[in-house]
Amino acid sequence: MHSNKYILTYIIGLSAIVALLLAMTYSGLKPIHDDNESLFKKRDILSAIRDKLPMDVATCSKEMLFDVFDNKVEQVVIDANGKVVEGKKADDIDMKQEEKKPEAERLYPIYIYTADDGKKYYLVAVRGNGLWDKIWGTIAIEDDFNTIAGVSFDHVTETAGLGAEIKDNPAFKDQFKGKKIFDENGNYVSVAVVKGGVKDPDHQVDAIAGATITSNGVTEMLKKGLAVYVPYFESLKKAKEKG
Repeated sequence: MHSNKYILTYIIGLSAIVALLLAMTYSGLKPIHDDNESLFKKRDILSAIRDKLPMDVATCSKEMLFDVFDNKVEQVVIDANGKVVEGKKADDIDMKQEEKKPEAERLYPIYIYTADDGKKYYLVAVRGNGLWDKIWGTIAIEDDFNTIAGVSFDHVTETAGLGAEIKDNPAFKDQFKGKKIFDENGNYVSVAVVKGGVKDPDHQVDAIAGATITSNGVTEMLKKGLAVYVPYFESLKKAKEKG
């Protein structure tokens, strides 16, 4: 019969071997995980302008997607005052982590896609609350710094067939194309998701039936989230007007 000391030594040794194997497995798989996560993020971002791209962003190869990001996308980071932060890339910003910081210390990513005709689209990140958990999205703004070119949304666990439609229903997302975030006097007003029919076609879209809380969450997310980028857009607009 083995002594207690022998058994304890055996268990400790076996545990150390298992821990080492798990660490090696994690180290080996982490680059693959990071690569897949980066791929998913890039597809999600560019899906906001899916009809402006030379390929199908949902099915194109990884190489094609990364090539677009390398050659057609400029990455910018701004602070809470809309000022550009030098030395950082949009890919460095995790909105989930930024949300944990005080608002004044948060950083925000901007991806600027240049189409073949030279037109630029400013893809910005927004984040808010749905019915059950967090919702988020990418909003593409045209180079008039006012018109929405497209959107993509996602969520943690909104109800299938109801709140989850913000992601799954193309017709809901297509409503945002052509909407304006400023009114005719230049005041920031954002875009609202409303029940009972659209009364202001420049600044409203139809809500999702049976998903009032999620729809309201999208409205609040857009109003608060896009406001952060307004000073940046206004600075670009002034620079453009000066020529």
